[in-house]
Amino acid sequence: MNRKNVTEKAVSLDEIDQHILDAMRKDGRAAFAQIAGRLKVSPGMIRQRYNRLVDMGILKVVAISNPLQRGFKTMALVGIRTDGHQMLEVADAVSKLKEVVYLVVVSGRFDIMAEVVCRDHEDLLEFITEKLYAIEGVREAETFMHLRIVKEIYF
Repeated sequence: MNRKNVTEKAVSLDEIDQHILDAMRKDGRAAFAQIAGRLKVSPGMIRQRYNRLVDMGILKVVAISNPLQRGFKTMALVGIRTDGHQMLEVADAVSKLKEVVYLVVVSGRFDIMAEVVCRDHEDLLEFITEKLYAIEGVREAETFMHLRIVKEIYF
């Protein structure tokens, strides 16, 4: 889904579309024949619907890795305040940093929230001091260390 513009017009999905989305969310490698069998429709119909959902930008199947298993031991959210007139430029620059895995422009106390994944605390310190604060327009940042992930879903 294109997260750049959350005001895009919502698309109406029927029950079959929703079942395809649910099946792919549980297992991105689910066979069309399996999904079709559960819904009592043809695999060709599922393939056609799947392709339509992909073409419309509603569905994208990707591999998700576990950062902890890959040697990244430090995860954090970073709230960023900017010089207001540079907020979007700052967001663009921060999004290009390799440690940033998710970034949103928000309302409230911060202008931007970034989720970062680092090898360790030293790597996080380097990210904040040498990369984040080097970006023009970053006024201040507050770091929220992940202590435990209690819930994580991919909608």
